[in-house]
Amino acid sequence: MEVILADYLGFCYGVKRAVTIAQENASADGTSSTLGPIIHNPQVVERLKTQGVGTVDALAEMDKGTVIIRSHGVGPEIYEEAERRGLNLVDATCPHVKKAQLSAKKLADSSCKVVIVGEKKHPEVHSIFEWSGGKAVVVETEEEAEALDSCAKLGVVCQTTFSGDKFKSIVTRLLDKSRDVHIQRTICTATDQRQKAALELAAKVDMMLVIGGKNSANTTRLAQICAEKCLTYHIETAEELQDEWFDKIEKIGITAGASTPDWIIKEVYKKCQNR
Repeated sequence: MEVILADYLGFCYGVKRAVTIAQENASADGTSSTLGPIIHNPQVVERLKTQGVGTVDALAEMDKGTVIIRSHGVGPEIYEEAERRGLNLVDATCPHVKKAQLSAKKLADSSCKVVIVGEKKHPEVHSIFEWSGGKAVVVETEEEAEALDSCAKLGVVCQTTFSGDKFKSIVTRLLDKSRDVHIQRTICTATDQRQKAALELAAKVDMMLVIGGKNSANTTRLAQICAEKCLTYHIETAEELQDEWFDKIEKIGITAGASTPDWIIKEVYKKCQNR
């Protein structure tokens, strides 16, 4: 049985940076917390907890200490609230997300009707929405794009982990909505790289294993596109592997979302090689 790793997989720059920042600001007395999970990977969040970085859902849960802004970012009101509460704020927002946030703000300030192409329930999209002054419209599908009213000036930004192909398809519909359209393609290159590498590998193997949090948008998307090419399983850890999956399988491909750490990838790879 041959086991092949995708050319691009696992931690992207923004995620690795966020986890490193969290580790550097760990506190033995329990006064360091991320606002929401630092990244969409339960195993990493649990490991950080053992290292002295907890998680809170709201700043109201903290009366002192350090709050770490997660990679998905937050709106400007969170920075203001942290200052009012006297908290030490450490910003681990992914630089690519920060670019999308500031692009939304700039477009809104220039009187554009702002459209955010992305998943409505994703925390990154919410943070970009807040930076638009709460005035943006979130579009997730081609149908939603077609249903938008025309406007004098339109500005478009995108969730950094959104599908590049789907973004292009949605933008095609948006181009008819205004004669003055400003497009900021804020998809991270790491997302494009991982999707392209996963597709190429899925076309060459009998089965794909996609590793990453079940709550991770980019990992879920990797699983979806791989499933279009071959038998695909989305797992979080090596413990989820099942013997029957490997029956009559000669080639296995492995990829992982941008929030999946190396140690989990290595465990899955090793377990597959030992079959």
